Amino acid sequence: MSVAFTKEDSAETASETLLPDRPVSSHPNLVTEAGLKALEAQLRQAREAYEAAQTIEDVNERRRQAAIPLRDARYFAARVRTAQVVAAPASADTVAFGSTVTFRRNDDRVQTYRIVGEDEADPKTGSISFVSPVARLLMGKSVGDVVGASGQELEIIAIS
Repeated sequence: MSVAFTKEDSAETASETLLPDRPVSSHPNLVTEAGLKALEAQLRQAREAYEAAQTIEDVNERRRQAAIPLRDARYFAARVRTAQVVAAPASADTVAFGSTVTFRRNDDRVQTYRIVGEDEADPKTGSISFVSPVARLLMGKSVGDVVGASGQELEIIAIS
């Protein structure tokens, strides 16, 4: 077949298929056991999506569909490789990685968060990263301690 009859990549297609790597945090990759399992599942999903994209006949569409799963597979492979599983805290005396902490704000709002790794943190579902400003303030503190955050005070009322 003559090269004249092959479909060439456009600049648009090339830019869609050469995605930059996802940024990797400079902090230690601390994870809970559940966090490691979630990373492994996300890696598996990214690899499956990449494999599915490889079955697409059109080369440009195949590259477009494979770009995100390939980038994600690189990211999750690195995160699984560098993961440091931290065992659940042995005590609920002080706030630690893996603790669930309940605190009261100045405006009497009560909030509860579990302190977890960066990839598993999701404040909407009740978990925050151990490197977040609130978690950093709370770590090492006990029930009854009051810490300051952005002009607010947080009083720790429970740790589990």
